[in-house]
Amino acid sequence: MALLDRFLRYVRIDTQSDPHSPTQPSTFKQKDLGAVLARELRELGLKDAELDEHGYVYATLPATPGHENAPVICFCSHMDTSPDASGSGVKPIVHANYQGQDLVLPDDPNIVIRMAEHAGLDRCLGHTIITASGTTLLGADNKAGVAAIMTAVETLVYNPSIPHGKLRILFTPDEEIGRGVNAIDMEKLGADFGYTIDGEEFGTLQDETFSADGARIDITGVSAHPGMAKGHLENGIKIAADIIAALPKDRLSPETTEGKEGFVHPVELTAKVESARIDFILRDFSTAQLAEHAKVLQAAIDEVAPRYPNSKIELRVFEQYRNMKEVLDKHPMVMDLATRAIAACGVTPKLDSIRGGTDGSRLSFMGLPCPNIFAGEHAFHSHYEWASLEEMEKAAEVVVGISRLLVEGVNN
Repeated sequence: MALLDRFLRYVRIDTQSDPHSPTQPSTFKQKDLGAVLARELRELGLKDAELDEHGYVYATLPATPGHENAPVICFCSHMDTSPDASGSGVKPIVHANYQGQDLVLPDDPNIVIRMAEHAGLDRCLGHTIITASGTTLLGADNKAGVAAIMTAVETLVYNPSIPHGKLRILFTPDEEIGRGVNAIDMEKLGADFGYTIDGEEFGTLQDETFSADGARIDITGVSAHPGMAKGHLENGIKIAADIIAALPKDRLSPETTEGKEGFVHPVELTAKVESARIDFILRDFSTAQLAEHAKVLQAAIDEVAPRYPNSKIELRVFEQYRNMKEVLDKHPMVMDLATRAIAACGVTPKLDSIRGGTDGSRLSFMGLPCPNIFAGEHAFHSHYEWASLEEMEKAAEVVVGISRLLVEGVNN
């Protein structure tokens, strides 16, 4: 029950990040969990465990005797929860021995988790399922990964006969808002490769993410008194609405794409008569295709701008992260090691792509090849979020297995 108890403690701590905050971390309450984790790691004997000023938790599990020269592995999960749903006052509910029934969440009976509507629940018969109570997200994304790593560390500490090299533990803030690695000290981290434990479907090993750009359209309209506006007023709100309406309706949006298809997605609109701003995310598995998605935005601007000759419309595109497969393909051992560890736990590995990104996306380009492994979290960013205890336990086993198999491979 150690992993379950640990997980229930963690999800009760509000760690929601804030994309509008200029600070690092974006919310200082993320440090509340970071302080707990650093203390628990020190209690397990990881003497250098610390929470730094930027909200990162670093710790070292020393190598077992004779394996000090093995490559250093980093295991990473993020502490923050999504801004998409409330993370305050989470009340986790444990549903033991799940048998396929509808899970009605008591604080909002309209929130019902049904097996027919949630992929993966049909494989969790007999599992212990954890949900929130209906008015918040659960926070399994990514406290399931945090709990799995902590449990793996505990397993290795109390079972010194399991051989492993030096392990570096990293817990990050602000992953959900794309700033999870902004202030990481890579020299201090000192790892050769790593794994994020942050995947959904059981058994998945993900070596590919979207490549991602952000885009912003700034609009300066022409304000006038509405009673005397004829021939003068150019309304920034309407200009923004026209640009959004000019985007493709049957393609290039999250609601019309799947698989390897990319999209152009407006995520925030701030508008007044005299000025407006539209923020977009551009996503594609092909980095080169991002430039084509930016052209779609420019085409929408070019279509709308002649209607508002006295207004100013500016587009700015900036890099967010890149497809980690570009790096991981150069380091096949990293994927092979994880594949063997998953299989050794009695789980069928499933190589998969992420229609999103992880801290591993940017870490890979910062010199730390870093694929993503399942964590037992499901339906995240919503009140319907749920997690399987047994899947979290398997994720912890995989962390232990990777640590062991690496040194066995080195010695052989």
